[in-house]
Amino acid sequence: MFALVVRFDCRDLAAAVRFDELTAEVVRQIGEKEPGTLLYATHAVEEEPLARVLYEVYRDREAFQAHEAGEHVQRFHARKDPLLTATRVEFLQPGASTPAS
Repeated sequence: MFALVVRFDCRDLAAAVRFDELTAEVVRQIGEKEPGTLLYATHAVEEEPLARVLYEVYRDREAFQAHEAGEHVQRFHARKDPLLTATRVEFLQPGASTPAS
């Protein structure tokens, strides 16, 4: 398993709304096109209206690399980047967890 968390800070409320639209579109495409993506969860941050967090879990590093190379993901990156003031990526190491249901 390979996982990461990405935090995005949007420029303003209009950018946050557009980011959410782009994210909804790419999440649908990820579900349709990426069998190696186990979970791709999007979150707004409480009390920080311009912040968004993505939690991504892949079968393995190769599935993550396939995700990043996908045309739909490349298009998402190109369209979202102008909306942002900051991005922070944290790659995760597996620890104790409960089984998936």
